[in-house]
Amino acid sequence: MNLQHIDTIVASATPPGRGGVAIVRISGPNTQSIATKILGHVPKPRYATFSVFRNETGQTIDEGLALFFISPNSFTGEDVLELHCHGGPALVDCIIKSILTEGARMARPGEFSERAFLNDKIDLAQAEAIADLINASSEQAVRASVRTLQGEFSKKINELVEGLIHSRMYIEAAIDFAEEEIDFLKDQRLIDNLVGLMQQLENIQATAMQGSLLREGITAVIAGEPNVGKSSLLNQLSGKESAIVTDIPGTTRDVLREYILIDGMPMHIIDTAGLRESTDKVEQEGIRRAKKEINNADLILHVTEVGESQSEYLSMGVKANRILIQNKIDLTQTSPTIRQENGLTIISLSAKTGQGIDLLKNHIKSCVGFEPTTEGSFSARRRHLDALARANEFLQFALHQLKEKRAGELAAEELRQAQLALGEITGEFTSDDLLGKIFSNFCIGK
Repeated sequence: MNLQHIDTIVASATPPGRGGVAIVRISGPNTQSIATKILGHVPKPRYATFSVFRNETGQTIDEGLALFFISPNSFTGEDVLELHCHGGPALVDCIIKSILTEGARMARPGEFSERAFLNDKIDLAQAEAIADLINASSEQAVRASVRTLQGEFSKKINELVEGLIHSRMYIEAAIDFAEEEIDFLKDQRLIDNLVGLMQQLENIQATAMQGSLLREGITAVIAGEPNVGKSSLLNQLSGKESAIVTDIPGTTRDVLREYILIDGMPMHIIDTAGLRESTDKVEQEGIRRAKKEINNADLILHVTEVGESQSEYLSMGVKANRILIQNKIDLTQTSPTIRQENGLTIISLSAKTGQGIDLLKNHIKSCVGFEPTTEGSFSARRRHLDALARANEFLQFALHQLKEKRAGELAAEELRQAQLALGEITGEFTSDDLLGKIFSNFCIGK
Protein backbone atom coordinates (compact mmCIF):
# COMPACT_ATOMS: atom_id res chain seq x y z
CA MET A 1 0.00 0.00 0.00
CA ASN A 2 1.68 3.22 -1.11
CA LEU A 3 0.71 6.39 0.69
CA GLN A 4 0.36 9.62 -1.28
CA HIS A 5 0.09 13.26 -0.18
CA ILE A 6 0.85 12.63 3.48
CA ASP A 7 2.60 14.84 5.99
CA THR A 8 6.34 15.10 6.39
CA ILE A 9 7.35 14.03 9.89
CA VAL A 10 10.38 14.68 12.09
CA ALA A 11 11.68 13.32 15.38
CA SER A 12 14.87 12.58 17.25
CA ALA A 13 15.93 8.99 16.57
CA THR A 14 18.20 8.93 19.63
CA PRO A 15 17.16 8.87 23.32
CA PRO A 16 16.67 12.14 25.22
CA GLY A 17 19.69 13.39 27.12
CA ARG A 18 23.23 14.51 26.49
CA GLY A 19 25.59 12.58 24.26
CA GLY A 20 28.33 12.95 21.69
CA VAL A 21 25.96 12.54 18.73
CA ALA A 22 22.21 12.77 18.19
CA ILE A 23 20.21 11.90 15.08
CA VAL A 24 17.23 13.86 13.79
CA ARG A 25 15.16 11.92 11.25
CA ILE A 26 12.82 13.38 8.61
CA SER A 27 10.52 11.42 6.31
CA GLY A 28 7.89 12.44 3.78
CA PRO A 29 7.21 14.26 0.51
CA ASN A 30 8.72 17.60 1.61
CA THR A 31 12.03 16.12 2.74
CA GLN A 32 14.04 17.40 -0.21
CA SER A 33 12.69 20.97 0.07
CA ILE A 34 13.44 20.93 3.82
CA ALA A 35 16.97 19.69 3.07
CA THR A 36 17.45 22.62 0.69
CA LYS A 37 16.33 25.09 3.37
CA ILE A 38 18.30 23.56 6.27
CA LEU A 39 21.44 22.43 4.43
CA GLY A 40 21.43 24.60 1.34
CA HIS A 41 21.39 21.51 -0.88
CA VAL A 42 20.02 17.99 -1.21
CA PRO A 43 22.82 15.55 -0.32
CA LYS A 44 23.80 12.78 -2.70
CA PRO A 45 21.68 9.71 -1.82
CA ARG A 46 23.33 7.19 0.48
CA TYR A 47 26.49 9.24 1.02
CA ALA A 48 27.42 10.82 4.34
CA THR A 49 27.86 14.52 3.58
CA PHE A 50 29.43 17.04 5.94
CA SER A 51 26.96 19.94 6.17
CA VAL A 52 26.15 23.09 8.07
CA PHE A 53 22.67 23.13 9.64
CA ARG A 54 20.87 26.50 9.48
CA ASN A 55 17.55 27.80 10.79
CA GLU A 56 14.85 29.67 8.85
CA THR A 57 16.79 32.95 9.10
CA GLY A 58 20.01 31.40 7.75
CA GLN A 59 21.74 31.40 11.13
CA THR A 60 24.08 28.46 11.75
CA ILE A 61 22.77 26.06 14.39
CA ASP A 62 25.32 23.25 14.15
CA GLU A 63 27.41 21.27 11.71
CA GLY A 64 27.56 17.54 11.20
CA LEU A 65 26.72 14.72 8.80
CA ALA A 66 23.65 14.51 6.58
CA LEU A 67 22.41 11.24 5.07
CA PHE A 68 19.73 11.29 2.38
CA PHE A 69 17.76 8.24 1.19
CA ILE A 70 15.58 8.73 -1.85
CA SER A 71 12.19 7.04 -2.20
CA PRO A 72 11.51 4.13 -2.40
CA ASN A 73 14.99 3.04 -1.26
CA SER A 74 14.66 4.02 2.38
CA PHE A 75 13.42 2.54 5.63
CA THR A 76 9.98 4.16 5.32
CA GLY A 77 9.77 3.91 1.54
CA GLU A 78 9.66 7.73 1.38
CA ASP A 79 12.38 10.36 1.03
CA VAL A 80 14.28 10.26 4.32
CA LEU A 81 16.90 12.67 5.68
CA GLU A 82 19.00 12.03 8.78
CA LEU A 83 20.93 14.85 10.43
CA HIS A 84 23.76 13.67 12.70
CA CYS A 85 24.38 16.57 15.05
CA HIS A 86 26.02 17.10 18.44
CA GLY A 87 24.00 15.49 21.22
CA GLY A 88 22.90 18.39 23.41
CA PRO A 89 19.13 18.42 24.16
CA ALA A 90 18.78 22.17 23.52
CA LEU A 91 20.65 21.86 20.22
CA VAL A 92 18.44 18.97 19.05
CA ASP A 93 15.36 21.01 19.94
CA CYS A 94 16.64 23.94 17.88
CA ILE A 95 17.16 21.75 14.81
CA ILE A 96 13.72 20.14 15.16
CA LYS A 97 12.04 23.55 15.59
CA SER A 98 13.69 24.77 12.39
CA ILE A 99 12.40 21.72 10.53
CA LEU A 100 8.91 22.24 11.94
CA THR A 101 9.03 25.82 10.69
CA GLU A 102 9.63 24.47 7.17
CA GLY A 103 6.36 22.51 7.18
CA ALA A 104 7.06 19.21 8.92
CA ARG A 105 5.21 17.98 12.00
CA MET A 106 6.34 15.92 14.99
CA ALA A 107 6.10 12.18 14.43
CA ARG A 108 3.81 10.04 16.53
CA PRO A 109 5.32 7.12 18.47
CA GLY A 110 6.30 4.42 15.98
CA GLU A 111 5.20 6.43 12.94
CA PHE A 112 8.40 5.82 10.96
CA SER A 113 7.98 2.06 11.39
CA GLU A 114 4.26 2.36 10.67
CA ARG A 115 5.01 4.05 7.34
CA ALA A 116 7.54 1.35 6.52
CA PHE A 117 4.78 -1.21 7.09
CA LEU A 118 2.13 0.71 5.16
CA ASN A 119 4.54 1.21 2.25
CA ASP A 120 5.30 -2.54 2.10
CA LYS A 121 8.92 -2.22 3.20
CA ILE A 122 8.34 -4.60 6.14
CA ASP A 123 5.41 -6.66 7.38
CA LEU A 124 3.79 -6.28 10.79
CA ALA A 125 5.79 -9.02 12.49
CA GLN A 126 9.02 -7.39 11.29
CA ALA A 127 7.83 -3.98 12.47
CA GLU A 128 7.14 -5.36 15.95
CA ALA A 129 10.57 -7.01 15.93
CA ILE A 130 12.15 -3.55 15.70
CA ALA A 131 10.62 -2.59 19.05
CA ASP A 132 11.50 -6.00 20.49
CA LEU A 133 15.13 -5.60 19.38
CA ILE A 134 15.36 -2.19 21.06
CA ASN A 135 13.84 -3.54 24.28
CA ALA A 136 15.65 -6.91 24.31
CA SER A 137 17.01 -7.72 27.76
CA SER A 138 19.35 -10.58 26.86
CA GLU A 139 21.62 -11.79 24.08
CA GLN A 140 19.17 -14.60 23.31
CA ALA A 141 16.31 -12.10 22.95
CA VAL A 142 18.46 -9.97 20.63
CA ARG A 143 19.16 -12.95 18.36
CA ALA A 144 15.49 -13.94 18.27
CA SER A 145 14.41 -10.39 17.43
CA VAL A 146 16.96 -10.14 14.63
CA ARG A 147 15.65 -13.36 13.08
CA THR A 148 12.11 -12.00 13.09
CA LEU A 149 13.32 -8.67 11.69
CA GLN A 150 15.03 -10.57 8.88
CA GLY A 151 11.71 -12.23 8.06
CA GLU A 152 12.16 -15.80 9.36
CA PHE A 153 8.90 -15.76 11.36
CA SER A 154 6.99 -14.24 8.43
CA LYS A 155 8.47 -16.80 6.03
CA LYS A 156 7.12 -19.67 8.13
CA ILE A 157 3.71 -18.02 8.35
CA ASN A 158 3.60 -17.36 4.61
CA GLU A 159 4.55 -20.96 3.80
CA LEU A 160 1.70 -22.12 6.03
CA VAL A 161 -0.74 -19.72 4.37
CA GLU A 162 0.29 -21.03 0.95
CA GLY A 163 -0.53 -24.55 2.09
CA LEU A 164 -3.94 -23.41 3.32
CA ILE A 165 -4.66 -21.66 0.03
CA HIS A 166 -3.71 -24.77 -1.93
CA SER A 167 -6.10 -26.95 0.13
CA ARG A 168 -8.88 -24.36 -0.16
CA MET A 169 -8.48 -24.20 -3.93
CA TYR A 170 -8.69 -27.98 -4.19
CA ILE A 171 -11.88 -28.16 -2.11
CA GLU A 172 -13.58 -25.19 -3.73
CA ALA A 173 -12.72 -26.38 -7.24
CA ALA A 174 -14.24 -29.77 -6.48
CA ILE A 175 -17.39 -28.05 -5.19
CA ASP A 176 -17.65 -25.82 -8.25
CA PHE A 177 -17.20 -28.74 -10.65
CA ALA A 178 -19.30 -31.33 -8.87
CA GLU A 179 -20.54 -32.65 -12.24
CA GLU A 180 -17.07 -34.08 -12.83
CA GLU A 181 -17.93 -36.63 -10.13
CA ILE A 182 -14.68 -36.14 -8.24
CA ASP A 183 -15.25 -37.27 -4.66
CA PHE A 184 -12.65 -35.04 -3.04
CA LEU A 185 -13.93 -36.08 0.38
CA LYS A 186 -12.42 -39.52 -0.17
CA ASP A 187 -9.08 -38.13 -1.34
CA GLN A 188 -6.58 -39.17 1.33
CA ARG A 189 -4.05 -36.67 -0.03
CA LEU A 190 -6.25 -33.81 1.12
CA ILE A 191 -6.53 -35.27 4.61
CA ASP A 192 -2.78 -35.87 4.69
CA ASN A 193 -2.15 -32.27 3.59
CA LEU A 194 -4.30 -30.91 6.40
CA VAL A 195 -2.61 -33.15 8.96
CA GLY A 196 0.76 -31.94 7.66
CA LEU A 197 -0.35 -28.31 7.95
CA MET A 198 -1.44 -28.91 11.55
CA GLN A 199 1.98 -30.38 12.39
CA GLN A 200 3.67 -27.46 10.68
CA LEU A 201 1.52 -25.04 12.68
CA GLU A 202 2.24 -26.80 15.96
CA ASN A 203 5.99 -26.55 15.29
CA ILE A 204 5.61 -22.81 14.70
CA GLN A 205 3.59 -22.51 17.91
CA ALA A 206 6.33 -24.22 19.93
CA THR A 207 9.00 -21.91 18.51
CA ALA A 208 6.80 -18.84 18.98
CA MET A 209 6.24 -19.79 22.62
CA GLN A 210 10.02 -19.76 23.14
CA GLY A 211 10.19 -16.33 21.51
CA SER A 212 7.38 -15.05 23.71
CA LEU A 213 9.14 -16.30 26.84
CA LEU A 214 12.36 -14.59 25.71
CA ARG A 215 10.47 -11.35 25.20
CA GLU A 216 8.01 -11.27 28.07
CA GLY A 217 9.21 -13.92 30.52
CA ILE A 218 7.01 -15.11 33.37
CA THR A 219 5.73 -13.70 36.64
CA ALA A 220 6.51 -15.81 39.70
CA VAL A 221 4.99 -15.05 43.11
CA ILE A 222 6.67 -16.21 46.31
CA ALA A 223 3.95 -17.09 48.83
CA GLY A 224 3.69 -18.76 52.22
CA GLU A 225 3.31 -18.15 55.93
CA PRO A 226 5.43 -15.56 57.75
CA ASN A 227 9.06 -16.33 58.59
CA VAL A 228 9.46 -19.37 56.31
CA GLY A 229 12.19 -17.71 54.20
CA LYS A 230 10.29 -16.02 51.37
CA SER A 231 12.44 -12.88 51.45
CA SER A 232 15.61 -14.97 51.66
CA LEU A 233 14.50 -16.84 48.54
CA LEU A 234 13.89 -13.54 46.72
CA ASN A 235 17.38 -12.34 47.66
CA GLN A 236 18.95 -15.63 46.59
CA LEU A 237 17.22 -15.61 43.19
CA SER A 238 17.93 -11.94 42.52
CA GLY A 239 21.52 -12.16 43.72
CA LYS A 240 21.23 -9.12 45.99
CA GLU A 241 19.73 -7.98 49.28
CA SER A 242 16.41 -6.82 47.84
CA ALA A 243 14.27 -7.66 50.87
CA ILE A 244 14.83 -7.18 54.60
CA VAL A 245 15.36 -10.51 56.36
CA THR A 246 14.74 -10.80 60.12
CA ASP A 247 13.53 -13.42 62.60
CA ILE A 248 10.45 -11.28 63.27
CA PRO A 249 7.33 -12.71 61.56
CA GLY A 250 5.54 -10.31 59.21
CA THR A 251 8.58 -8.26 58.20
CA THR A 252 7.36 -8.01 54.59
CA ARG A 253 4.20 -5.89 54.50
CA ASP A 254 4.09 -4.76 50.89
CA VAL A 255 4.77 -6.36 47.51
CA LEU A 256 8.46 -6.45 46.49
CA ARG A 257 9.41 -6.94 42.84
CA GLU A 258 12.66 -8.02 41.20
CA TYR A 259 13.63 -8.76 37.61
CA ILE A 260 16.13 -11.50 36.79
CA LEU A 261 17.25 -13.61 33.82
CA ILE A 262 17.40 -17.40 33.92
CA ASP A 263 19.51 -18.50 30.94
CA GLY A 264 18.15 -15.51 29.05
CA MET A 265 14.51 -15.98 30.08
CA PRO A 266 13.14 -12.89 31.87
CA MET A 267 11.48 -13.60 35.18
CA HIS A 268 9.56 -11.12 37.31
CA ILE A 269 9.76 -12.27 40.94
CA ILE A 270 7.27 -10.95 43.48
CA ASP A 271 7.75 -11.37 47.23
CA THR A 272 4.55 -11.04 49.23
CA ALA A 273 3.41 -10.64 52.80
CA GLY A 274 3.10 -13.80 54.88
CA LEU A 275 -0.30 -15.50 54.67
CA ARG A 276 -1.86 -15.68 58.12
CA GLU A 277 -4.74 -14.32 60.19
CA SER A 278 -3.88 -10.85 61.49
CA THR A 279 -5.57 -7.96 63.25
CA ASP A 280 -2.94 -5.47 62.07
CA LYS A 281 -4.57 -3.31 59.38
CA VAL A 282 -1.29 -2.74 57.55
CA GLU A 283 -0.51 -6.44 57.50
CA GLN A 284 -4.08 -7.21 56.39
CA GLU A 285 -3.61 -4.93 53.39
CA GLY A 286 -0.33 -6.68 52.60
CA ILE A 287 -2.05 -10.07 52.73
CA ARG A 288 -4.83 -8.78 50.45
CA ARG A 289 -2.24 -7.63 47.93
CA ALA A 290 -0.42 -10.95 48.24
CA LYS A 291 -3.58 -12.88 47.34
CA LYS A 292 -4.18 -10.59 44.37
CA GLU A 293 -0.67 -11.25 43.04
CA ILE A 294 -1.12 -15.00 43.56
CA ASN A 295 -4.28 -14.96 41.43
CA ASN A 296 -2.47 -13.13 38.58
CA ALA A 297 0.76 -15.17 38.65
CA ASP A 298 2.11 -17.49 35.96
CA LEU A 299 3.97 -19.48 38.61
CA ILE A 300 3.63 -19.76 42.40
CA LEU A 301 6.58 -20.63 44.60
CA HIS A 302 4.95 -21.70 47.86
CA VAL A 303 7.53 -21.74 50.63
CA THR A 304 7.26 -23.89 53.75
CA GLU A 305 9.79 -25.25 56.21
CA VAL A 306 11.05 -28.82 55.89
CA GLY A 307 8.58 -31.18 57.54
CA GLU A 308 5.62 -28.80 57.49
CA SER A 309 2.17 -29.85 56.28
CA GLN A 310 1.28 -29.35 52.63
CA SER A 311 -2.47 -29.08 53.27
CA GLU A 312 -2.61 -25.28 53.11
CA TYR A 313 -0.75 -25.25 49.83
CA LEU A 314 -2.91 -27.95 48.25
CA SER A 315 -6.11 -26.13 49.27
CA MET A 316 -5.17 -22.83 47.62
CA GLY A 317 -7.00 -23.76 44.41
CA VAL A 318 -4.99 -21.44 42.12
CA LYS A 319 -4.75 -21.99 38.37
CA ALA A 320 -1.07 -21.12 37.91
CA ASN A 321 1.79 -23.63 37.85
CA ARG A 322 2.79 -24.41 41.43
CA ILE A 323 5.99 -25.51 43.09
CA LEU A 324 6.22 -26.38 46.77
CA ILE A 325 9.55 -25.30 48.27
CA GLN A 326 10.61 -26.88 51.55
CA ASN A 327 13.13 -24.41 52.89
CA LYS A 328 15.82 -24.44 55.61
CA ILE A 329 17.50 -27.77 54.84
CA ASP A 330 20.65 -26.17 56.28
CA LEU A 331 19.05 -26.61 59.71
CA THR A 332 18.36 -30.32 59.18
CA GLN A 333 21.70 -31.08 57.51
CA THR A 334 19.95 -32.69 54.52
CA SER A 335 20.76 -32.46 50.82
CA PRO A 336 18.73 -30.63 48.16
CA THR A 337 16.12 -32.83 46.46
CA ILE A 338 13.36 -32.59 43.89
CA ARG A 339 10.48 -35.06 43.78
CA GLN A 340 6.90 -35.51 42.64
CA GLU A 341 4.03 -36.32 45.03
CA ASN A 342 0.45 -36.52 43.80
CA GLY A 343 1.32 -34.46 40.74
CA LEU A 344 3.01 -31.80 42.88
CA THR A 345 6.65 -30.81 42.48
CA ILE A 346 8.44 -30.51 45.83
CA ILE A 347 11.92 -29.01 46.04
CA SER A 348 13.95 -29.06 49.25
CA LEU A 349 16.55 -26.30 49.44
CA SER A 350 18.15 -23.64 51.57
CA ALA A 351 17.36 -20.06 50.63
CA LYS A 352 19.99 -18.95 53.15
CA THR A 353 22.96 -20.87 51.74
CA GLY A 354 21.81 -21.26 48.13
CA GLN A 355 21.79 -25.08 48.23
CA GLY A 356 19.22 -26.36 45.73
CA ILE A 357 18.66 -23.02 43.98
CA ASP A 358 19.89 -24.50 40.67
CA LEU A 359 17.33 -27.30 41.05
CA LEU A 360 14.63 -24.65 41.36
CA LYS A 361 15.83 -22.61 38.40
CA ASN A 362 16.05 -25.64 36.14
CA HIS A 363 12.58 -26.80 37.13
CA ILE A 364 11.13 -23.33 36.50
CA LYS A 365 12.48 -23.46 32.95
CA SER A 366 11.11 -26.96 32.53
CA CYS A 367 7.60 -26.27 33.79
CA VAL A 368 7.11 -23.28 31.44
CA GLY A 369 8.66 -25.13 28.49
CA PHE A 370 11.68 -22.86 28.08
CA GLU A 371 14.74 -24.13 26.19
CA PRO A 372 18.02 -22.20 26.77
CA THR A 373 19.10 -22.64 23.14
CA THR A 374 17.84 -20.01 20.71
CA GLU A 375 18.72 -21.98 17.58
CA GLY A 376 16.03 -21.18 15.01
CA SER A 377 13.93 -19.16 17.46
CA PHE A 378 12.28 -15.83 16.69
CA SER A 379 10.64 -13.15 18.78
CA ALA A 380 6.88 -13.45 19.21
CA ARG A 381 4.16 -11.68 21.14
CA ARG A 382 1.05 -12.84 22.93
CA ARG A 383 -1.12 -11.67 20.05
CA HIS A 384 0.92 -13.93 17.74
CA LEU A 385 0.33 -16.90 20.06
CA ASP A 386 -3.38 -16.09 20.13
CA ALA A 387 -3.56 -15.93 16.32
CA LEU A 388 -1.68 -19.24 15.99
CA ALA A 389 -3.98 -20.90 18.53
CA ARG A 390 -7.08 -19.74 16.65
CA ALA A 391 -5.62 -20.92 13.33
CA ASN A 392 -4.92 -24.32 14.88
CA GLU A 393 -8.49 -24.53 16.14
CA PHE A 394 -9.90 -23.68 12.69
CA LEU A 395 -7.68 -26.32 11.11
CA GLN A 396 -8.96 -28.93 13.54
CA PHE A 397 -12.54 -27.94 12.71
CA ALA A 398 -11.77 -28.19 8.98
CA LEU A 399 -10.37 -31.70 9.40
CA HIS A 400 -13.43 -32.69 11.44
CA GLN A 401 -15.79 -31.35 8.76
CA LEU A 402 -14.05 -33.42 6.10
CA LYS A 403 -13.55 -36.67 7.98
CA GLU A 404 -16.71 -36.82 10.10
CA LYS A 405 -19.29 -34.57 8.44
CA ARG A 406 -18.13 -34.83 4.82
CA ALA A 407 -19.01 -31.14 4.51
CA GLY A 408 -16.62 -29.59 1.98
CA GLU A 409 -18.18 -26.12 2.06
CA LEU A 410 -17.80 -25.89 5.83
CA ALA A 411 -14.23 -27.21 5.68
CA ALA A 412 -13.31 -24.56 3.10
CA GLU A 413 -14.74 -21.84 5.35
CA GLU A 414 -12.73 -23.10 8.34
CA LEU A 415 -9.57 -22.97 6.23
CA ARG A 416 -10.43 -19.40 5.20
CA GLN A 417 -10.78 -18.41 8.85
CA ALA A 418 -7.42 -20.03 9.63
CA GLN A 419 -5.86 -18.03 6.81
CA LEU A 420 -7.35 -14.80 8.19
CA ALA A 421 -6.00 -15.57 11.67
CA LEU A 422 -2.48 -16.12 10.31
CA GLY A 423 -2.79 -12.97 8.20
CA GLU A 424 -3.16 -10.94 11.41
CA ILE A 425 0.43 -11.85 12.32
CA THR A 426 2.04 -10.38 9.21
CA GLY A 427 -0.54 -7.60 8.83
CA GLU A 428 -2.18 -8.93 5.69
CA PHE A 429 -5.51 -8.72 7.52
CA THR A 430 -5.29 -6.25 10.40
CA SER A 431 -7.70 -3.70 11.84
CA ASP A 432 -6.70 -0.03 12.09
CA ASP A 433 -7.33 -0.16 15.85
CA LEU A 434 -4.78 -2.94 16.27
CA LEU A 435 -2.22 -1.05 14.18
CA GLY A 436 -2.67 2.04 16.31
CA LYS A 437 -2.21 0.04 19.51
CA ILE A 438 0.91 -1.73 18.22
CA PHE A 439 2.78 1.33 16.94
CA SER A 440 1.81 3.57 19.89
CA ASN A 441 4.18 1.50 22.04
CA PHE A 442 7.20 2.28 19.84
CA CYS A 443 9.84 4.95 20.41
CA ILE A 444 9.04 8.36 18.94
CA GLY A 445 11.88 8.18 16.40
CA LYS A 446 11.18 4.64 15.16
